[in-house]
Formats: sequence, structure tokens, C-alpha cells
Amino acid sequence: MEEEKFVLLGKRIGEIKEWVVSEGMPAFTAKQLYEWIYQKRVRDFSEMTNISLKHRAFLSSRASLGFAAPAGVSVSSDGTKKYLFSTPSGVGVESVYIPDRDRATLCVSSQVGCKMHCAFCMTGRMGFKAQLQPHEILNQILSIPESESLTNLVFMGMGEPCDNVDAVLRTIDVLTSPNGFGWSPKRITLSSIGLWPGLKRILDETSCQIAISLHTPDAVQRREWVPAEKAWPIQGTIEMLRQYDFSHQRRLSFEYVMFQGQNDDIAHARMLLSLLNGLSCRMNLIRFHTIPDTPFVRSDEQRIQAFADYLNAKGLQTTVRASRGEDIQAACGLLSTLNGEKTMEK
Repeated sequence: MEEEKFVLLGKRIGEIKEWVVSEGMPAFTAKQLYEWIYQKRVRDFSEMTNISLKHRAFLSSRASLGFAAPAGVSVSSDGTKKYLFSTPSGVGVESVYIPDRDRATLCVSSQVGCKMHCAFCMTGRMGFKAQLQPHEILNQILSIPESESLTNLVFMGMGEPCDNVDAVLRTIDVLTSPNGFGWSPKRITLSSIGLWPGLKRILDETSCQIAISLHTPDAVQRREWVPAEKAWPIQGTIEMLRQYDFSHQRRLSFEYVMFQGQNDDIAHARMLLSLLNGLSCRMNLIRFHTIPDTPFVRSDEQRIQAFADYLNAKGLQTTVRASRGEDIQAACGLLSTLNGEKTMEK
């Protein structure tokens, strides 16, 4: 049986250093590898010209860079692209590239499927299939043609990032490390429904932006829509967030999908203001993207705008998020590979 190769992508530089030394290579090879992978973005050991031929040959036989090209791509009329990646679980995972004037955002996935089963989300209907490893998350970023033009990254794809927190933290470490991407953590936003243990680690161990999937200030209603509310009540999530400073560069936002006649009246807006009172935060209102066999209906534009106007007038900065990629099932709540890789163009 062939020995499994050591995957370099997604490893911290200390882990790579420990491995190269154990294999008889100089410790400084770790820094060279890190720079070739993340700064120079090479795809073959043969291109790593400051590493000896002997060590390059050894690396080719015993290590893997960990890159894999997308299995398919769909392109929206608005320029949004949805990429499909194969995974060892046999079920694909999707990420979404969103160009917008001087910004280029990639929405990445952290799990294959999701355990959260939110009532209005196609990914939740898939159920949970597998955790993504750090190299599988980073591969979504590094293997697309637009990789080097990205300005922002959002963990808002398939899965709950705080339910795969070790892999997500390793990914953020690579993205923000001076030897890695060297990004400011302000370019990274992580979205969570509020799993307390993982969320606390993200808050304590990173400085990335935080987005909380709220959708209703009514705890009873939220338990029906977001089953995790039973274990991790939104009130407790808010109290946790109050312990952190979001008044400077780090930003806290809340995501709120608008459902006609269910969470879009002024009474809900008042409840929101009461729940978030005193928090330095923003509100993002999201148009519901219809999924099959659902009781939910998208709020009409007039109602969405009235809700936003009311919150803004009361001092809660509120915006209505533009819908992107809806025609290719790439918009919020639509990511799913239930139909397998045949859903994508090869």
C-alpha cells in the first residue's frame, strides 16, 4: 500500500519545519516552501529553484502541495461564478466568486453540507457529510483563476465555520501570516449562527470581522427556523459579543433574511433594537431566495425598504444586501450539491 503523502497546504510553518527536519532537510526549507506556496504560488516542486534538486525530488515523492483544480464552474449573468470542488467524501463542495467594481469577494465553504438544518437553507437540507480540512478550504482560494485579484474573503458558504473551528483557524492563520498571504484580518468575515465554543475561539484568536445569522429577534420563532437556538440561544450570543470591542476597525454585523409576514414588520424591528441595544453593530437585510417545498415567501421590496428605513432612523446602520448569482443557485442559502457534480458544467 502506497504511503500517504504529507500535505503542505494548510500546515502552519512550525509543522512544516518539524516535518522537513525529521526528513533530514534543513530547517530553513520550511520558510522556503511557505513562500513558494503562498507568495509565489507555484504548483510544482520543480519550480522551487532555491531548494536543492535532491530535496525537490524527495519532496515530489513524499509530499503533496495539496492543490486540486475545480471540478466545474457556473457563470451568472451578473458575473458571479460558482465553483465546484470534489472531496474525498464523494460529495462536492461549492464556493462563490463575486466581483463588484473595485472589490472581488470569495465566499468559501468550511464543511461538506451542514449540521445546522436551518429551515430556509438548501445546504442544511443536504445534512452533514464531512469536515473540510485546512488544505481543502485554502484550495478553494488558491485554485481559481481569480485567486490573486481577491480583495475579501467571507466564510459564508456551505457549513457552519464555528463547527469546524480548528480547520478555519488554521486557514485564517495562513491568510494573515506575514509568510503566508499577509492579509489584514479585516479582509476576512466569518458568519456563524452562534455556536458559542467555536465563536469564542474565533473572537479570542483572530481579529476578523464577525457576522451573526440572526433572522428574527423572537427566540421562539428562531428555535423553529434555526434549531441550534435550543443549545445556543441568541440572547447568550449577544451577551458574549458585548464583552468584545467592535467600536474601532473590527466590525460586527447581523444577517437577517426577510420573510413576508413573518419577521418583516415594525414590531420585529422594535424587538431587534431592544435585543441589540448598546452593541456597536450593523444590520444586513437579505432577500430570501426561494427553495423548493418551503412555507417561506420573500418580503416585497417596499416592505424590506420600510424595515431598513425604520432601523436606520433609530440609529442602527442597516443595508439591504444585493442578491448575486441567483440564476446559478449561488445566492445566500442556495448552495447545495444534493444532485451531485452533474449540476455543474465540466
